[in-house]
Amino acid sequence: MENILKFDNVNFYYQTKTDEIFALKDVCFDIEKEHFVSIVGPSGCGKTTILSLTAGLLKPTSGKILLDGYEQIDRKKIGYMFQKDFLFEWRTVWKNIKLGLEIQKPKNMEEKLALAEELLKKYDLYAFKDQKPRSLSGGMRQRVALIRTLALEPKLLLLDEPFSALDYQTRLSVCDDVYQIIKSEKKTAMLVTHDISEALSMSDKIIILSSRPATVKDTLVPSLVGKTSFKKREDERFNGLFEYIWRQLKNEEKTS
Repeated sequence: MENILKFDNVNFYYQTKTDEIFALKDVCFDIEKEHFVSIVGPSGCGKTTILSLTAGLLKPTSGKILLDGYEQIDRKKIGYMFQKDFLFEWRTVWKNIKLGLEIQKPKNMEEKLALAEELLKKYDLYAFKDQKPRSLSGGMRQRVALIRTLALEPKLLLLDEPFSALDYQTRLSVCDDVYQIIKSEKKTAMLVTHDISEALSMSDKIIILSSRPATVKDTLVPSLVGKTSFKKREDERFNGLFEYIWRQLKNEEKTS
């Protein structure tokens, strides 16, 4: 299977006014094409740092990061979903979706606009394309944000706790929607989350980080049965895997 992302013995230090902080230590993992990978770890361990390094916003102190086989990060190959949807209230849904394309100005603009329109129809948002974001539910707003990202046809999607601002019931529904869209569109994704259930229900692989300086403490392949992320929560192995990850993280809190 082709690797889209590879972290090869990545170390990262950053400087404060008084000290040098060792954030990541010999971090190694890879993400295969069309796989969904989650990263979990204690608070402050460096999960967001890994996203920033992957996006090319930071450079590793040592080690290599390969995106689509290249060490030079091409940011156009990265799609980002944040905790907030960052939809502009003064633009319609369609104009929000077009925003990334307007900034990038790709040569095949018409093809990408056609893709965006197709995605709106496919995921039941076309009827809302001329409305303002304020008229949408939280779940619909996240679907719009995801389609805006998918219209750019990124090689890798980075999801930075994109469901954390939602109430629990909406979060379950949106988690399921996003999972199914990413799988249906055959995209590769890396999710950073504090929610163990979320990681288990969505992931082909889960990377468990230690406390800072973060290293890869364990890697799990849940292989839970279910066509949707919601159904995967009903797998009889779900609770046992949840407890295992929870204990791993709890032990790190005690030793940090």
